[in-house]
Amino acid sequence: MRMTIRVLLVDDDALVRAGLRLMLDGAPDIEIVGEAADGDHVVPLVDAHRPHVVLMDIRMPAVDGLTATETLRRRAEPPEVLVLTTFHADSQVLRALRAGAAGFLLKDTPPAEIVAAVRKVAAGEPVLSPAVTRQLIQHVAPAGYDSRWERAREVLAVLGEREREVAVGVGRGLANAEIAASLYMSVPTVKTHVSRILTKLDLNNRVQIALLVHDAGLLEEAGAGEE
Repeated sequence: MRMTIRVLLVDDDALVRAGLRLMLDGAPDIEIVGEAADGDHVVPLVDAHRPHVVLMDIRMPAVDGLTATETLRRRAEPPEVLVLTTFHADSQVLRALRAGAAGFLLKDTPPAEIVAAVRKVAAGEPVLSPAVTRQLIQHVAPAGYDSRWERAREVLAVLGEREREVAVGVGRGLANAEIAASLYMSVPTVKTHVSRILTKLDLNNRVQIALLVHDAGLLEEAGAGEE
């Protein structure tokens, strides 16, 4: 039997919450366990209902979705967070991804895709490809890039050579099979390397690996090496 996915809706717009509830309630394996109109209600609701996934708006009046996401992701066994936004290029979306959000959804995403996204993140898969992450980065002003470059280089220095190569593959948006083919590895070996990278760097998902690789300038170096 398929697990019932518990979902918490967080948005200050009651109409948006009603629309999300309508589309998600139709899925037999998804249960809406609660709603919040502001980020300051998220932690008590998570404690009370133990959702697997939180659909989180960014802009809210008292506590914004970014702060709420950072608070949740610092907890032991936190729920997955899907950020809801009306913009493709939003600096706060990137900040939420750096904090450990599993991805983002535009509020006009078709219902079937929202349902599929909830199922994916509940299964531990991000719903944002590294390629889309790079598009976001390119459209958002790189405030603090120099300090991020130094920190990213420092963090990635703990990786071995093969782990670093796999990390670059993740940063390029390649699937495990594509990384395996490009590096002459087996897919299980790539999966093992990805798991080790996440553990060594204390990251939540592949999107955060991609962000670190981008900040460290490794994609540019890899591209120069291929010329």
